[in-house]
Amino acid sequence: MENQNLLKEESVDFKKYIFKILSNWYWFVITISIAYTVAYYLNRYTLPVYNVSAKLIVRNADQIKYGSEAVAPGIETYRPKKNLQNEISILSSYPIASRTLRSLNFRVSYYEKGRINTSELYQTNFYTVVVDTLENQLTSYPLHITLLSENEFKIESDESSYINKKLKFGEKYKTKDLSFTIIKNIENFNYQAINKSKDYYFIINDINSLTNTYKDKLQITQPKEGSVLTLTITGNEAQKGVDYINKIIDVYIQLGLNEKNQIAKNTIEFIDFQMGDISDSLDKAENNIQNFKTGNKIMDISQEGGVVSKRINDLQNQLAVYMINSKYYDYLLKYIQNKTDLKEIIFPAVIGVSDQVLGSLIAQLSSLYIQKSELQSVYKSNNPSLVNVNMKIANTKDALIENIGNIIKNNEITIAEFNKRIDFAYKELLKVPGTERAFIKINRKYKLSDALYTYLLQKRAEAGIAQASNIPDNKVLEYARVDNAIQIAPDPTFNKIVALAIGFLIPLILIILKDLMNNRIHDRKDLDTKTKIPIVGVIGHNMKQIDMPVFDSPKSSISESFRTIRTNLGFFTTKEKQVISITSTVSGEGKTFCAINLAAIIAMSNKKTLLVSLDLRKPKIHKIFNLPNDKGLSTFLINKSTFSESIQPSNIDNLFIAVSGPVPPNPAELIETPAMREFIDQAKNIFDYIIIDTPPVALVTDGLLISKFTDINIFVVRQNYSNKNVVELINDLNDNKKILNMCILVNDVDVKKSYGYRYGYGYGYGYGYGYGYGYGYGYSNGAGYYEEEERKLNLIGKLFNFISGGFKKRDESDTMV
Repeated sequence: MENQNLLKEESVDFKKYIFKILSNWYWFVITISIAYTVAYYLNRYTLPVYNVSAKLIVRNADQIKYGSEAVAPGIETYRPKKNLQNEISILSSYPIASRTLRSLNFRVSYYEKGRINTSELYQTNFYTVVVDTLENQLTSYPLHITLLSENEFKIESDESSYINKKLKFGEKYKTKDLSFTIIKNIENFNYQAINKSKDYYFIINDINSLTNTYKDKLQITQPKEGSVLTLTITGNEAQKGVDYINKIIDVYIQLGLNEKNQIAKNTIEFIDFQMGDISDSLDKAENNIQNFKTGNKIMDISQEGGVVSKRINDLQNQLAVYMINSKYYDYLLKYIQNKTDLKEIIFPAVIGVSDQVLGSLIAQLSSLYIQKSELQSVYKSNNPSLVNVNMKIANTKDALIENIGNIIKNNEITIAEFNKRIDFAYKELLKVPGTERAFIKINRKYKLSDALYTYLLQKRAEAGIAQASNIPDNKVLEYARVDNAIQIAPDPTFNKIVALAIGFLIPLILIILKDLMNNRIHDRKDLDTKTKIPIVGVIGHNMKQIDMPVFDSPKSSISESFRTIRTNLGFFTTKEKQVISITSTVSGEGKTFCAINLAAIIAMSNKKTLLVSLDLRKPKIHKIFNLPNDKGLSTFLINKSTFSESIQPSNIDNLFIAVSGPVPPNPAELIETPAMREFIDQAKNIFDYIIIDTPPVALVTDGLLISKFTDINIFVVRQNYSNKNVVELINDLNDNKKILNMCILVNDVDVKKSYGYRYGYGYGYGYGYGYGYGYGYGYSNGAGYYEEEERKLNLIGKLFNFISGGFKKRDESDTMV
């Protein structure tokens, strides 16, 4: 039994809360209506927030054919692999955002102030502010504009009185803090259509703050696989977000293309510088040849001289390549020694140098610089990983410098060897006539300069072709579009659902909290889960406010409830003569009301009944029956009246009253006297039932003292009045045998406030004494049995009735099983 009670106590009574919700339906209607109204105005007046996005493909070197590869095979080995995280950092960096904003017309923001909201006007403003970029501007300062006529307006500020001036469109406004011109936006300017009652104003934005704002707003996500980046931005103006995302993509792609073209540009600049010096030497050599031919009248050289001259020319062409390489090595050595990255370096393959060791070291150094850049974006300078990379860079640079030095030495040796071979070829010129030999010497200088110039000219053309044929590394997969913008706030459907949830939860939570904090006995579960003492019956709320409804309204539901109790008392004892005490915890729980009505209903069944007013401290039964109180129980107990003098007949057949008599100074002592037993014994000889109205047991001991004379002890608790702790007192009295043969009577049950007494009390004593108080909801089968006028059910009542019937059928099924 204790385990069953424990299980009941731990379970949640969902039926109870369902009926509480139904009985408080109007609070749910009110709160849901208020919440739904708030959601409606929130959806209507909240500025919409849009989400716009674009997709960008980041491609690696192995996915693209560079133009420079056609003219410089092997250059792709110097290009590092792209890191998506680095590309995201570049896209979300301050320089990219700043360059993007400077390309857009975002310096000035235009607004329209309505009664509730202030909306930004983007590309719909009827005027345009042209800011003087050479002058300082007062930023983040609202400047209001009021149209005075089709060509005139007034500019003013709420925060500064000196900004208040009438101007014409196109007229410059200049102060120490401001310098701009306002012109008409021809596409949107319609003087008649413009709402003059609205407040129009604009703000000149601070570029730095604006850049940081947009940099933080841009969200970039990358997939788990692949290299497609999704760029997303949110804002109140979808078109503005679209323009920003598309422009930042264009800026990013152009920046990457510019970096690729930088190699070709640097190569062209290097070649142009070298060609400048060689061009002067070539011009001088041409003049010398021309002068020599004219002065010596040499039109051509002999066959033998031509052979020697051709050999010298071939050697000089080969020497020219090594001389150009020598200049490149000098450039490369200075670059490696002085620069901290390889962004602008001219790679060896572009010049025609194909040294594998040199190429490998440059590629390795380039990779280390990229790795360093990645680490610097995450760690501080003293991080071990960054320190290790710096060490590797230093070692690689040393190895590269050493390698370049060795190459320079080898190149110098090769140049010297070619010079020797050329000098040896000149010795063969001794066989040629002097004039022709002198011409070949002059022609040698010309051919050398011409070979150098031709070689550089070829390389410059190749670099130009490479620059022209370069394509961007990255590609736009999907530009942002206004018609693809997604409104993320306000979400009308979501707000309505939240409003309905909040409107329902607020009263529900309050009902639950009230129920949890309520320390009063509210329904049957409060008794069933905490005590094993049986419940003899339930008395409904006395709507007619009369003392004896069983007599004044014998066909009422309350009268039927007392008849049920009268029947159920037969299950507690088999004695023909019964002494029944009725008590409670404290005053106000209705024990006297229950005592007189129970006595009356028993008397009305032709049983001779005595109602004893044992509450000697606060007697009131004599007032209810309009009887004198000069003689009664107290006078009998002190031998000042006889038994017959203490008993008075009532206006109800078979019902006699033993009034309390004058209030004695020692009620408890009187009850303990032998006279009390004598009184009970004499009463039992005359009456079939003796109903004793005792004082509250929690206040005085009179009720405990009389229990030794009684056969049944009824403990009255009152709904929403008696404290739940009364159950502990009842259990204590029962467990300690202070009061025997106890039962509980639940008084003043309002069916509208508690579903627990509507059904369920009819299953345990075999008679079904729970039906007698169901006047109103769910008991239409009782029509005609009670005198009370049936209540007309509204929609909520019918629903209440339907659910109640469903639960009752289920409970009956469970009981039968």
